Amino acid sequence: MKVIDLLWIVAVGGVALFAYDKYTTKAAEPAPQEVVATKAAVQTSLAEDRSWIKPREDQLRAPGVGAKKCDGRTSCGQMTSCAEAKYFIAHCPNTKMDGDRDGIPCEEQWCG
Repeated sequence: MKVIDLLWIVAVGGVALFAYDKYTTKAAEPAPQEVVATKAAVQTSLAEDRSWIKPREDQLRAPGVGAKKCDGRTSCGQMTSCAEAKYFIAHCPNTKMDGDRDGIPCEEQWCG
């Protein structure tokens, strides 16, 4: 075997090894837009889901509303005032009173 043939084989093998390394590294890394989209999805889902929040004892009294507790009421039909609806949406989990997610609960019944 000639030296030139041996050098040719080594060169081709080196290029193949380099290409394989670049391919596997590129395939393992997520694209930057995928990372941004994933972070946004996580932040959005955390903002929408307040079921993990438990109110502190000092937050169980809403100012000007009287003593309130998260007693399982979740919809506008179960509320008696706008202030009560605002308290429940701010302090209680799984409320269904802000359909358009603008921060104002029960717009058609109490806070409109």
